[in-house]
Amino acid sequence: MVVVRAALAAADAGQLVRRALARARVADLIRAAAGVDVVAAGKAAAPMLQAFAEHARVPMRYVLGVSAERRAGLHGPPWRGVKPRPPYRVEWHVASHPVPDERSVAAARQVMERARGVGERDLLVVLLSGGASSLMALPAADITLTDKRRAVEVLLEQGAEIHAMNAVRKHLSAVKGGQLAAAASGPVLTLAVSDVVDDDLSAIGSGPTVPDATTFEMALAALTRYGGAGRYPPAVVARLERGAAGRIPETPKPGDPRLARATAHVAGGRRTAMEGARLAAESLGYAVHLVDAPVVGDAHVAGRALVDAVARPTGARLCIIASGETTVHVTGAGKGGRNQECALGMLGALDRLGPRVVAASLGTDGVDGPTDAAGAIVDSTTVARAQAAGLEPERCLIDNNAYVFFDRLGDVIRTGPTLTNVGDVQVILVRGGC
Repeated sequence: MVVVRAALAAADAGQLVRRALARARVADLIRAAAGVDVVAAGKAAAPMLQAFAEHARVPMRYVLGVSAERRAGLHGPPWRGVKPRPPYRVEWHVASHPVPDERSVAAARQVMERARGVGERDLLVVLLSGGASSLMALPAADITLTDKRRAVEVLLEQGAEIHAMNAVRKHLSAVKGGQLAAAASGPVLTLAVSDVVDDDLSAIGSGPTVPDATTFEMALAALTRYGGAGRYPPAVVARLERGAAGRIPETPKPGDPRLARATAHVAGGRRTAMEGARLAAESLGYAVHLVDAPVVGDAHVAGRALVDAVARPTGARLCIIASGETTVHVTGAGKGGRNQECALGMLGALDRLGPRVVAASLGTDGVDGPTDAAGAIVDSTTVARAQAAGLEPERCLIDNNAYVFFDRLGDVIRTGPTLTNVGDVQVILVRGGC
């Protein structure tokens, strides 16, 4: 697990913010502000805010944090250790992920209120990370939270990829798709830890501070693609249809003057974690191959494809490192997550790489689906051990029951929430241990 732990360490959100603050353009923008308000939202809100408070070296008038609700394995409140110097006060909102709730609405209302209070000479700093889409959820005026929540639930059930998900979220929202930055009269600086495969700032947290290139038509098409319009609340479909017909104003687009003073930087993403894993693997004597193309699509199919793409080793110790974010189309009644299904997919092709192989897939946020797992590990002995335990990998895939498979074998990876999120990481080691 040395290589896996190194990937997580490299993705430490506080460390990524500290590096971003060292950039001259970022530091100059902060120093030039008459007043600074800070909003941190997402799974990495606490360490990002702590790093900013300690290293920005600038007075903060107001500090607001929005974090995911506490999960098993998180020791103490998610804001432990965040102590800006007096007299600065941190206002924390604990909201729901991955489906928004009333706490998400309250948090979003407060964030928008702060944005509207930013003057022309002030600066609004937004520290953004994965999970912010559901943690700051302010439904558009013509739909309810129940409508929006049901739409998100159906998209999740249908295995919608993140860009389709965000296109819908933006067009059902009063805060996403650049609308947060548009509410501020002064400059807005966003530092983001990316959980999307291409580090697209408009997709991270559904892009509340950057222009939105998606449209109502694209959001409507996403409903058709993932389950059909009939699966979604009528108010959601009606809003998207009105928007596609031009009867509702679009989200702020590139070139919108309201976003002229908004700047955004990606502080780190999936390649950051891969680089940390690479350094660790090389220190252990492995020849390393980084897979640049993101691992996406159906989780177990992507896992098998990743192993199938590995050239048969010729004797050297080999480490394959990949990353991305897969999806799961839920058809069974079991328990699991995309990384556990990805690992099951890798298991089906592992034997072609030889007798000494180990592979893992895990979410860098430490949470894989509705389980206490971050992911799972498979090796050359997994099939035999599963047979002895009466477990059938294919049956577990059909039932979406990967958690039971790995838990009974003792091969679940448990990290607890890591307070960062740069997507998923896969590691395959050939002719060596983990």
